Amino acid sequence: MREALIVWGGWPGHEPEQCAAIVAGMLRDEGFQVHLDNSTRAFASPQLSTMSLVVPIFTMSKIEKDEVSNLSKAVREGTGLAGFHGGMGDAFRDAVEYQFMCGGQWVAHPGNIIDYRVTVTRPDDPVMQGIGDFDYHSEQYYMHVDPSNEVLATTTFSGEHAPWIKGVVMPVVWKRRHGQGRVFYSSLGHVAKEFDVPQMRTILRRGMVWAARE
Repeated sequence: MREALIVWGGWPGHEPEQCAAIVAGMLRDEGFQVHLDNSTRAFASPQLSTMSLVVPIFTMSKIEKDEVSNLSKAVREGTGLAGFHGGMGDAFRDAVEYQFMCGGQWVAHPGNIIDYRVTVTRPDDPVMQGIGDFDYHSEQYYMHVDPSNEVLATTTFSGEHAPWIKGVVMPVVWKRRHGQGRVFYSSLGHVAKEFDVPQMRTILRRGMVWAARE
């Protein structure tokens, strides 16, 4: 049986505990044995390299050098990494090794909670299969992103809340490799209620399964 580790904590506004419980249920439905931890010390565990998948849900906060080094090593050796929104894309702001692995870092969400459009750019990819473009109500993440990411969906900024970024096309969903490991990220999912949106939930579920080591 594949094993997954969910590590949750950090800024409470992203409802990490509630989101971790939802993600745990999704992974159990996919046949994973799920472990949950609410301390970044879990990233330093020697057992990390035996996991099929690690899901960080830990907005902001701090990760120690031995923790991020062990996590990066495990992923380079084949452990999958997958996550969403600030729980993965705005975790550990001072840890560039972590950002290098994830393929991006949040920097702004102009207008805060707004309506925006998600454009599917890779409808042929199994993660996006059967999902067309859709409207979304949440934070529209502006991110610094790695050009090596394989982008599956994007959003375009209107410029209403920051005129200088009008027309900027920003990745929303991507896949990448970090050594032997598969990495998946979706910027959707500000709070637990957003898991009620079928597209958000399906994209994350499929992305986690794709990232997990067999």
